[in-house]
Amino acid sequence: MKNLLNNVALLVIDMQNGFDDPAWGPRNNPGAEVNVAMLIAAWRGANNPVIHVHHDSPDPAGRMRRGNPGNAPKPEALPRCEERLYRKTVNSAFIGTNLEADLRASGIETLVLVGLTTNHCVSTTARMAGNLGFETMVAADATATFDRANLDGTMRRAEDVHQAALSDLRDEFAQIVTTKWLLAALSGFADQRTGNAAIHEEPSHV
Repeated sequence: MKNLLNNVALLVIDMQNGFDDPAWGPRNNPGAEVNVAMLIAAWRGANNPVIHVHHDSPDPAGRMRRGNPGNAPKPEALPRCEERLYRKTVNSAFIGTNLEADLRASGIETLVLVGLTTNHCVSTTARMAGNLGFETMVAADATATFDRANLDGTMRRAEDVHQAALSDLRDEFAQIVTTKWLLAALSGFADQRTGNAAIHEEPSHV
């Protein structure tokens, strides 16, 4: 079977220590880091591009301010010296960086997004990627987020925020897939159906 993910870039978004701060509140999907690490290893093994995006908080008190411990990458997602690293100060990896130009120069037309957080930087980057014409996939079980307040002050569980963000992206901006489906696709054993079908068969309720 033809490899479905040949020369597809894995975009690893904001996998940084600052998100371990308890001040963020409860988080969903504690297995996200493991899945991100598996996908990074698989992408490297297939000689497909792994691209890292780190957030440099412009706020002097920001957890991910450049030079603060929270800015450092999580151990599961340490960039290698030959892998591209883009630094951003806003939610989208495409704003204030050369990401789009470099992807087009490299002939990359498809992106797989993983990282933190589902409803902010992952979602914003996925929306822009889709609008810019890239075939975009988001690995549901390799992303995560935190509890968030509604407008009336009541709290939504992180898992509800996560699922809502993914459902808003699905079909309109991106295919929503799983780590299992991506690993199978990378090795050439995935069903030829879309990632959306895969996620329907294997929902990510973690």
